[in-house]
Amino acid sequence: MKKAISGFRAWFVQRFTALYMLLFILFALFHFSFNAPQSYDDWRGSVTHPFAFASIMLFIIALSLHAWVGLRDVLMDYVKPLRLRITLFVLLAASLAGLALWLLQILLLAQR
Repeated sequence: MKKAISGFRAWFVQRFTALYMLLFILFALFHFSFNAPQSYDDWRGSVTHPFAFASIMLFIIALSLHAWVGLRDVLMDYVKPLRLRITLFVLLAASLAGLALWLLQILLLAQR
């Protein structure tokens, strides 16, 4: 029963993050199609708005979780040696965390 719950949780996270990313991308495309920033200051103002900042942060988290679940499942299916699989899990987690922190740094620097 525990495995079924774990599989459902991964399925739910994958679908929920995909839905949020789809809605975010559609909203961003629609918004920037009709209200494109004309300068760096316009872009910076739109990104540093509290609602936009929170939405972008949620997008980064959703993207990281979505990538983690998908790549974790691929590694679990195709990498059989346990030590190699654990090593790849650690490298994947560190890479995704590093990318998320890098994007956070970019957003925080835009607020200055």
